[in-house]
Amino acid sequence: MTQTPNAPVAKPWILGIAPYIPGRATSEDGRPVIKLSSNENPFGTPEAARAAYRDAAGELERYPDAAAADLRDALAAHYGIEADRIIYGTGSDEVLHLAAGTFAGVGDEIVFVRYGFAVYEIATRRVGAVPVVAPDADYATDVDAILAAVTERTRVVFVANPNNPTGTYTPRGEIARLHAALPRDVLLVIDQAYTEYLEPEDDDGALELARTQPNVLVTRTFSKIFGLAAERVGWGYGAAELIRAMHRIRAPFSFGIGAQRAAIAALGDDAFVRHSREHNRQWRAWFADQIAAMGNAGLRAVPSKANFVLVLFEGALTAEVAYHALMAAGYATRWLPGQGLPHGLRITIGSEADMRAVLGVLRAEVEKAG
Repeated sequence: MTQTPNAPVAKPWILGIAPYIPGRATSEDGRPVIKLSSNENPFGTPEAARAAYRDAAGELERYPDAAAADLRDALAAHYGIEADRIIYGTGSDEVLHLAAGTFAGVGDEIVFVRYGFAVYEIATRRVGAVPVVAPDADYATDVDAILAAVTERTRVVFVANPNNPTGTYTPRGEIARLHAALPRDVLLVIDQAYTEYLEPEDDDGALELARTQPNVLVTRTFSKIFGLAAERVGWGYGAAELIRAMHRIRAPFSFGIGAQRAAIAALGDDAFVRHSREHNRQWRAWFADQIAAMGNAGLRAVPSKANFVLVLFEGALTAEVAYHALMAAGYATRWLPGQGLPHGLRITIGSEADMRAVLGVLRAEVEKAG
């Protein structure tokens, strides 16, 4: 006789999910800190976006446009793509979940690189698929390792470019080689959350692949360089057939009227984006150089093209000690033992004052440890 459980039982693949842990915004004792743990824009939000958001307050009783037509039209005009091939979601996270949920299921496999974005494994397990982790190449994406991990059960491959949390970049030729070698029934998802921090010559060709190939989806977000992390506006672009299938499971009202209008306004502020990129380039390079100068103490900065640097602690000073020292000094960074990086801190590029202060703390801790 089968015994009836005395409570609902979660599916085993759900219980296998390690919940996403966001970057801290307070110290261990609850004090406010400067948040360099979530890769937010240190310059805040474009003023035009703030004004558009405020203006939407008079329409709080209305549902937003379920098709986000104005936003999709603005994206289409800005990037030279087709509006009817754009899907939106609550941050690019939701679009990643939609990709997994539409094209994979129980027993299928989804491939992503070691030290990749934590949401990939969550999205995989959520639909009962099997996560397959491809080895990295010194913290960067290894195309050959990904291809070696693909089997007849593979349905989706996730690649972030630049990658999070390492900041590494996969060149255009390697992205093209990866796509060319994948079976046509495998969806290649290229997560470009940090693409606006790239220089023009670093275009990885993902949008063009998504325009011309039936099995490529590009995802992007307004949470990073556009300064709209609070509003969770993300989007994806791919073949019409992909987008139509994903729309079947998309929530109809992912974000509100204010978020849509703020995103449209932010998209039009080229000066804000350019200033954010230039600042990031300058102080990311400076910070990486300063970390390299402490290489004899075991510190190493993984080469980054994003708005953060992954600092590895391979000497007497550990990442854990550095993390707590920075927190005590008023700076929250991202320590990543849950992602296999107990020896690393991901540090967002903040203001000049922030970066100089963080470096000062690290230098002091190196001297203590040495």
